[in-house]
Amino acid sequence: MIVLDASVLIAHLDEGDAHHASAVDRLLDVADHSLAASTLTLAEVLVGPARADRLEQARAALRELDVREIGFARDAAPRLAALRADTALRLPDCCVLLAAQDSGAEAILTFDDRLENQAARLGLAVR
Repeated sequence: MIVLDASVLIAHLDEGDAHHASAVDRLLDVADHSLAASTLTLAEVLVGPARADRLEQARAALRELDVREIGFARDAAPRLAALRADTALRLPDCCVLLAAQDSGAEAILTFDDRLENQAARLGLAVR
C-alpha cells in the first residue's frame, strides 16, 4: 500500500497545477499498488473542488483511483501530538505519517520535501 499526501492528489485532480503531469506519472508508476490516504488528507483534497462546486467529480476521480480512506485510531490524538512535536511538521503532514504507520504502508507519495525527509528519518519509504 502507498499512502498519498494531499499534494499529489490535489495536483492530480487539477490540470492547471504545476505538479499535475508529475502527479499523473507518479500515480501511474504505483498503479500496481493499493492506494490510501488519511481522512484528513482526503478532506484537504476535497476543499478546492467543494469551493468550485465540483465535489462529486473529485470524489468520482478518487473512487476511480481506488483510494482507500484510513481513519483515525482511538489513540490518534496523542500519537499525532508526538509526531508533531518530534518532526515539527504541520498536523496534516503528521496525519500522512500516522496513516502510513497504522496501515503498514510500503511507502508514502508526496511532493513535500519536509514530509519526505521526516518520513525517511522515521523509517518510512518515499516514492
